[in-house]
Amino acid sequence: MNKRLLIASALTAGTALALTACGSSGGTGTAGDGTTTIKVVAADYGSNGQNPSQAYWDGVIQAFEQANPKVKVDLQVINWNDISAKLSTMVQNKQYPDVVEGPGYASFAQSGLLYSTDQVLDPSVQSNLVPALAAAGKQGGTAYGIPFVSSSRAFLINNALWQKAGLPMNGSQAVAPKTWADVETDAKALKAAGVEVPLGLPLGSEEAQAESFMWEMNNGGGYTDTSGKWTLNSPANVATFQQLGKWVSAGLTEKDPGSVKRTDLYADFASGKVGMLNGMPTQLDDIKKNSLNVTWAPLPTAQAGGTPQTLGVGDWIYGFKPGGHAAQIKSFLDFAFQKANQVKFDEEYNLLPVTTDAVQQVQTDVPALVPFLNALPSAQFVPVSNPAWDTVNSQVKTQIGGALTDPQGVLGTLQKAAQQAGQ
Repeated sequence: MNKRLLIASALTAGTALALTACGSSGGTGTAGDGTTTIKVVAADYGSNGQNPSQAYWDGVIQAFEQANPKVKVDLQVINWNDISAKLSTMVQNKQYPDVVEGPGYASFAQSGLLYSTDQVLDPSVQSNLVPALAAAGKQGGTAYGIPFVSSSRAFLINNALWQKAGLPMNGSQAVAPKTWADVETDAKALKAAGVEVPLGLPLGSEEAQAESFMWEMNNGGGYTDTSGKWTLNSPANVATFQQLGKWVSAGLTEKDPGSVKRTDLYADFASGKVGMLNGMPTQLDDIKKNSLNVTWAPLPTAQAGGTPQTLGVGDWIYGFKPGGHAAQIKSFLDFAFQKANQVKFDEEYNLLPVTTDAVQQVQTDVPALVPFLNALPSAQFVPVSNPAWDTVNSQVKTQIGGALTDPQGVLGTLQKAAQQAGQ
């Protein structure tokens, strides 16, 4: 699904040495020769075992260790679906990493385990971060989470299936639905034309919290109100899941969206089984690989005249304090945020940069990402800075599918869990 860009040529001659250094199991600390080893835990952005992130980090770490001979890096790359649970276990067992790239930072910051951004990132790098993303890394006015990679969303349509269903086209592009009423009309036409999944709705454990939020925000709902209070069972959210449930019952989606993972649904879209869904930039390679003619459009709104809202996603990198390696962490993070390293990661996985200089480069290199880059400054984010978010996030992922048949009950349970976690 992802680009096969070449990792730095230095890997060809030095890979064995780099893997030995990165894969050491001796823990972190300072050796007798003054060399300090830091533990880095990173999420794997490969899909279904393809194009894993290990090679990217091996290349970065090899170059970093050559430039910083007194710092060694012990790297552990963990599948995205498992990293939150494994990281929690590490922290519970007080086997703290020094650097984490991937899931949210809020609960660790609340527990006093993290360095502030000022302590582990050079001011020149901080000023280079996209402001909207950097602001989302703050808790109580202090930045702890550093955005490492970002993404936004758009509505994605398979134009061939659209034409098969006799739906309106504007040249080679589908006339995309603007409202939920349009979505329903178009989904019924796709179903009548024999399309297996007219509307993709992945509410399984992989990314249900994002999928839910996209539909909720376009009906005036969301996870919190403007003051930051939890609103999971708001009337708008209940109405959202009542509507989604009706589409499921009518056979306009997968049979059981609560068990459907995002990556599996994306694969089905790439193979021509899905008519429309909320899409993201990582699908660009599969679309090109399968020679699909597609339309990208704003997310549809519940009512006519509504302003389409889009989801912004930021994955984070942050430093843990217990090891006492602030200087070494700073050296590593400053290196990781160099323009070349940022651009390589973003273009490898069709994700969006978080630094302004990398944004400019990616705009030139990958024009297909420009609409997503343009949407990012005004995108809405899940409440990652709220210390209760980790709890809410995990519970939404496992429970939200039940809201399709019992919106009041499931959303009410999630609301109580959010309030209790925030106490």
